[in-house]
Parts: sequence; structure tokens; C-alpha cells
Amino acid sequence: MEKYTVDGHKDLARDPDNNSIVNVDNLGYEQYISRRKVKSEKNQKVQTIEEEVANIKSDITEIKSLLKELINGSWYYWTKQSVKAICLH
Repeated sequence: MEKYTVDGHKDLARDPDNNSIVNVDNLGYEQYISRRKVKSEKNQKVQTIEEEVANIKSDITEIKSLLKELINGSWYYWTKQSVKAICLH
């Protein structure tokens, strides 16, 4: 199939069968696909990191809650023991 070059655009050609303009720059297309793949991989990596950070935040919140319960329980136990000790003396 013969194609005619488009004036001023070395990477474009006109298809005489249907009068469409076609990009004939295969190297440019391959580079575009490669850049798009790299960008997609970076986006996936960022998304994974964001999910991991969210999980870590959740874990920290849970740890803080458990520590507060532990401290409050210990405080209650310590206070109760102190009151008993004072009353016994």
C-alpha cells in the first residue's frame, strides 16, 4: 500500500485508499509505549506505598488505643492498691 507524505510532517502519511492520515513513526510510538509503561509502574508503586502508609497509620492508632487502655487499667489498679495500702496503715 502506497502512502503519501504530509507536507511539513515527516512522521505522518496519507493513506490514498481512505484519505486518512497515519502516523508512520514506529520508533516514536515504541518510545511512547515505553514511557507510558514506566509511568503506569510508578503510579502503581505510589498507590502501593499509600496503601502501606494507611495500614501503618491504622496500626499506630490501634497501638495507641491499646496503650491508653493499658495505662488506664494500670492507673486504676495502682490507685486501688494505694487506697488499700493507705486504709490498712
